[in-house]
Amino acid sequence: MNLDQINDAPDILMEFLEYHSTVRGHSDKTVAGYYLDLKILFRFIKRRRHLVPAETPFNEIDISDVDIDFIKSIRIEELYRYQSFSPEMSGSNRSLSAASRCRRTSSVKSFYNYLTVKRHLLDFNICQELDMPKRPNLLPRYLEEAECERLLSVCDGPFALRDYCILMLFMSCGMRVSELVSLNVSDIYDDHLRVVGKGNKERMIYFAQGCREAIDDYLAVREPENIVPEDRNALFISRDHRRISVRGVQKMVDKKLLQAGLDASRYSPHKLRHTAATLMLKNGVDTRALQEVLGHSNLNTTQIYTHLDNAALHEAAMANPIGRKTKADIEEDS
Repeated sequence: MNLDQINDAPDILMEFLEYHSTVRGHSDKTVAGYYLDLKILFRFIKRRRHLVPAETPFNEIDISDVDIDFIKSIRIEELYRYQSFSPEMSGSNRSLSAASRCRRTSSVKSFYNYLTVKRHLLDFNICQELDMPKRPNLLPRYLEEAECERLLSVCDGPFALRDYCILMLFMSCGMRVSELVSLNVSDIYDDHLRVVGKGNKERMIYFAQGCREAIDDYLAVREPENIVPEDRNALFISRDHRRISVRGVQKMVDKKLLQAGLDASRYSPHKLRHTAATLMLKNGVDTRALQEVLGHSNLNTTQIYTHLDNAALHEAAMANPIGRKTKADIEEDS
């Protein structure tokens, strides 16, 4: 979503969005997430306080008059109620997922921090006392090495080399699907590629010989003369001769998973990213190096992979020679 498309946000919200877009350099997707979360907050408060007629559809509640006095009046108990509120789920037994509640809370905290620290419009930031919802510590799903090979082996048809190359990059380089579809031919170098990740941060990802071969094989059949002019530099091309979309990649991955006899409901392009991370960690990659490969800004995000494989942890413990020595061994050596 482009900021020019937003026409219903109050000035104080637009200033916050512009700050994240221009100063912080956040992506359109991130800015759109802030906009949606805060728009729902303002409408929720207005509905809860009966500031609009009861029959007004939630999505039609006007927020253009929201100002700093309105924001100062919001109480922390209202923010806690907002964490799990969803207009689509009103009256049902369902609730927002833990991830959605955390994202929503993060948006509110960021907004209040901006008003307090950057604009100095608030004397006290109530979000300092707002607890982040607890997320279940679910370990990411990933494919075993043999399952990766099965998935790669089912690439066929007119786009076989393209699909093989996409799957190989996912499972060996661990890039995000948004990063993959944004790749240009000019981003490919001899043994590495350049990607633009979250927050428009650039990083280099190195690849091994199998990836180099997959890229070369695909480039040999890629037909630039058939690509629409504005997408001529795009690396991966769809059947309509344009840059492949995120949805196009997701559909392709689902299809190949089914062909390989794998459960497409359990895996996705993001799970293939988890697969790359797990295989790297299992084969001796340092956690901090993995953080750089994956483009994580926080090491805590990367460290979830250190809990994935108890067998590998057990093997590591058994490999320590001191741990294998008994008291009798030590007395004999002394």
